Amino acid sequence: MDSFVTQKLGRPVGLAAMIFSWGLVALLSTALFSFAFSQLHYGWNWEAIWQYRNKFLQGWLMTLAISAASLLVSLIIGLLAALARRSAFLPVRYSAVLYVEIVRGTPLLVQILILFYVVANAFGMENRYLVGVLALSLFAGAYLAEMIRSGIESIRDSQLESARAIGLTRGQTYHYVIFPQLVRQLAPPLTGQFASIIKDSSLLSIIAVSEFTLNAQEVNAFTYSTLESYLPLALGYLLLTLPISLLSRVMERRFHFAT
Repeated sequence: MDSFVTQKLGRPVGLAAMIFSWGLVALLSTALFSFAFSQLHYGWNWEAIWQYRNKFLQGWLMTLAISAASLLVSLIIGLLAALARRSAFLPVRYSAVLYVEIVRGTPLLVQILILFYVVANAFGMENRYLVGVLALSLFAGAYLAEMIRSGIESIRDSQLESARAIGLTRGQTYHYVIFPQLVRQLAPPLTGQFASIIKDSSLLSIIAVSEFTLNAQEVNAFTYSTLESYLPLALGYLLLTLPISLLSRVMERRFHFAT
């Protein structure tokens, strides 16, 4: 008996049909890239790249560490900014609004440069890895703040009124009513945000953070083998982001509920 997978359109798809379709897509994609690369008449130099395999691995692990740290810090920043946007104290609320709008309205590359060469320099902060994590966290935190704020505001007023009616304080309302529902709503987009942080970490090469992209650039400079240097880079990022994308879809189905 075939198992079934339900698509967003609501129509069940047989397992055999799904495997055949994915196989066909993979075959066509492989044929397309094989044809494109065969037209290059390129002399591959994988031997030179293999000598720098440890450099690729170190950069890959550094990217993973920076991304994980940035995700944790951005969660804290996003939560604080979301709560600040709902504050009754107007200076706090407007400060949060200003932060979110500036970060979301300007390129991350510019933010990294200003944070490292201007702000960090003014405060004597020389650790470029710490600055890199902070830059990614502030950038992702602004988007998470909007996700959290919209999640809070999506909770029906009747639930908040019921919480007040039974004598819950504002803090207890957040703890027992808002946050449990918020976690359920944020779980799928949060995994997608983690994938975005991983890809955005490549911009930290502009301040000489020895992450995956910078190490690949250095290998390219050493070996003059551009394609051989950047193809492992693409594969390495895919190995990080593809499982997260799959996890996001699983969590989206797992936490889906009618509103």
